[in-house]
Amino acid sequence: MYYTYMLRCKDNSIYTGIASNLERRMEEHFSRNGKEAKYTRSRKAKNLEMAWQSEDKSTAARLEYWIKKLNKENKEKLIKDPQILRYVLKDKIESEKYDIVQIEKIKYI
Repeated sequence: MYYTYMLRCKDNSIYTGIASNLERRMEEHFSRNGKEAKYTRSRKAKNLEMAWQSEDKSTAARLEYWIKKLNKENKEKLIKDPQILRYVLKDKIESEKYDIVQIEKIKYI
């Protein structure tokens, strides 16, 4: 299982990444133990905003790629309504290959 996720940083920017273990990766971002991404090290991760679960790394990486191509306004729309990703990427990634993760179940900080 792989995850594509979006983090909000303290400067209100949005970081998108992938992980094989979402809880461990969030611990790395939020604990600032030297294993966080260079981007979140300087901008300080504040909140996990959204996450998607994929069966394979290839799908997770493709989701990350397409989400990173979105402008900030569209990323904010995606956070508010994650279902729109299926419409935005309908010609790029089959929607059966990923699911929305209920992030309130993910423990971090």
